[in-house]
Amino acid sequence: MTEPQRTRNLDIYGHAELPWSRARDALIPSPSADLTFFLTTVRPDGRPHTAGVGAIWDSDALYFTSGPGTLKSRLVASRASCSVGVRLQGIDLTLEGFAGRVTDATTVARLAAVYHANGWPVTADGDTFTAPYSAPSAGPPPWYVYRLDLRTAVGVATAEPHGATRWDFAQ
Repeated sequence: MTEPQRTRNLDIYGHAELPWSRARDALIPSPSADLTFFLTTVRPDGRPHTAGVGAIWDSDALYFTSGPGTLKSRLVASRASCSVGVRLQGIDLTLEGFAGRVTDATTVARLAAVYHANGWPVTADGDTFTAPYSAPSAGPPPWYVYRLDLRTAVGVATAEPHGATRWDFAQ
């Protein structure tokens, strides 16, 4: 289980630090959730590049998909550091770390089943995904699957109990 090694309260209004379990539990996918995840990568000249990605939280890790020819995939291949932002039920969350491509066919098949259960009719094809459709920004199939090696997360509660917290994970 991914648990923070250090937690820092960022709240300036006297609220207690938020437990990591609140953010983690909000990340668990459900078919009724309408979540939009945004991946930010870094171009060679240092400028950021942000794009929406299809992401899921599974087995205490964040996974996302992208076509091999997309800018985001090319940037992750050249510099793995990135962040992913999402507005969850009651908490806005930014996850920072390093993305790496998942090439284990068994893991890709397991993740395809999770995506499928949550509304995307994807199938595993070796170490890639295929489906009748995806977001236009994903490029044509097949699609790669990436895992975020989580280093830091920041959560700002948008519902009671309020607060803002940074979680640092062991590496």
